[in-house]
Parts: sequence; structure tokens; C-alpha cells
Amino acid sequence: MKDSPRRARFEKVAANRVANILKGLESLEKCSNKNNYEYNPDDIRKMEKALKDKVSDVLKSFNKELDKGKNNEFKF
Repeated sequence: MKDSPRRARFEKVAANRVANILKGLESLEKCSNKNNYEYNPDDIRKMEKALKDKVSDVLKSFNKELDKGKNNEFKF
């Protein structure tokens, strides 16, 4: 069975976007060099919260879309 054009488009676009995010995280990691930057534990907590919150939001969005097709009708 062939993949649909929408599936192929998702795989291409999502793969590229995830790769870009990973590159961005690698770039952010370079900021951890204390020889070049100054930061404190509060800065790290703020970054961690922002990143975790956004990842959580994105995953919830995907799961919400998957749940749309499920029958959530009340039954005894």
C-alpha cells in the first residue's frame, strides 16, 4: 500500500522541522560555555520551563488531533 501524498508531505515537513529544532538546541547548548557566557540556576530553570512547556503544548496538539477521530460518546 502506497503512502498518501499527505503522509509523504508530513514526513518531509516534520522531519525537516524536527531537524531544525535539534540544530537550534545544539546552538543553545553552546551557550553553556562558562568561558564565554554568564548565567545562573534561575536562568537555566526558566529555559527548561519554556522548552518543556512548548514541547508539551506541541505533543498535546498532535494527540488532540488523533483523539478527534475517536468516538467520545457517553455510554453506560
